[in-house]
Amino acid sequence: MAIKKRAISVLKNIRQNKRRYLLNKSIKMDVKSSIKAFKSNEKEGKEASFEKLKLSFKKIDKAAKKGIFHKNKAARLKSKLSKRASTIV
Repeated sequence: MAIKKRAISVLKNIRQNKRRYLLNKSIKMDVKSSIKAFKSNEKEGKEASFEKLKLSFKKIDKAAKKGIFHKNKAARLKSKLSKRASTIV
């Protein structure tokens, strides 16, 4: 028999991993898009860009809380965005 029979638990684990991968990928893409929105919105004005910054921080924190980003990576991303926001006039 060329194909080995797999245990039911292994097949379930494969399904779970695929589901988790897709969920994590969607959250990562959501964070990236919010960061892009902040960066592209810098020229709009201070208030609008700070609203986008708050939204980005919120999404980064949620991703870190869920374990999608390491807490140090989340802090690093937020620090970069804060530095960029401080240059907005």
